[in-house]
Amino acid sequence: MAGERASLTEFLEYQRQTLAMKCAWLTTEQLREKAIPPSALSLLGLVRHLADVERSWFQNGMNGERVRSFWGRGPDGEPNEFDVDEADPNHAFTVWETACRRSRDIVDAAESLETVGHYGDESFTLRYVLTHMIEEYARHNGHADLLRERIDGATGE
Repeated sequence: MAGERASLTEFLEYQRQTLAMKCAWLTTEQLREKAIPPSALSLLGLVRHLADVERSWFQNGMNGERVRSFWGRGPDGEPNEFDVDEADPNHAFTVWETACRRSRDIVDAAESLETVGHYGDESFTLRYVLTHMIEEYARHNGHADLLRERIDGATGE
């Protein structure tokens, strides 16, 4: 029987793999497609968004780094991760996979689930971050499921 730390990291890894599966075998155009107008959501935008979420929570929050949004911000101050009209899927997946690897390393190096991270004036434990990340991926994987089904009819985990 797996302990709590193994359970949390395995659930998070499952959610990461689910996102990758939702994007598998699609063309660049399909990955960029905003399949549910008027929403700007696309599968590629979700990959880019989750790359930044990984970097923010694990590198900044848990590891005290100061990495900025990889995709920058638009003139309105909003993150650009969903601006995918010219985005390169291979680059986006490389950034996401690198962020996931870095997150795994940070989790592996943490002494315990009680290890504390900080974001501004807020403090939180590694347990909280792992639980939040599972929720974050699960919510966006629901979006990805709808997007994928709209693009080509594929459904499933």
